[in-house]
Amino acid sequence: MPPAGMDKEKYEELKKKRQFRKSTYRGIEVDDLLKLSNEELAQLVPARARRRFQRGLKRKCMALVKKLRLAKKDVPIGDKPPHVKTHLRNMIIVPEMIGSVVAIYNGKVFNAVEIKGEMVGHYLGEFSITYKPVTHGKPGIGATHSSRFIPLK
Repeated sequence: MPPAGMDKEKYEELKKKRQFRKSTYRGIEVDDLLKLSNEELAQLVPARARRRFQRGLKRKCMALVKKLRLAKKDVPIGDKPPHVKTHLRNMIIVPEMIGSVVAIYNGKVFNAVEIKGEMVGHYLGEFSITYKPVTHGKPGIGATHSSRFIPLK
């Protein structure tokens, strides 16, 4: 299904030119994942995510998916859609979100993350770290007992 304003032959030629490594989730390719229903997808994800799907996706999660659909709708092929800001770190990534750019809040700033096929079934929060990793450098003054010694002369 070529996008609007592009003939089928040109679209097929573009697809052949851009052959990338096919990403899979639990042995199923991304194109096939998009065709799965929510119940079939729930059987593929781990137990915690399966439980969440069974209890139903809440209004905020559905609103995020709706915003992502809207952002991807009018984007020319090959371009990235504009990012959608969210605080929903506990949102499980579903196949419909693949290709979108989500700005995930980490408590201070929004980190833009492009959703890829390998991310399906993970939480958005896993891709936006909330702390600054420790960089161990040289010890400063007061770091050891010997640094207390100050010679008189």
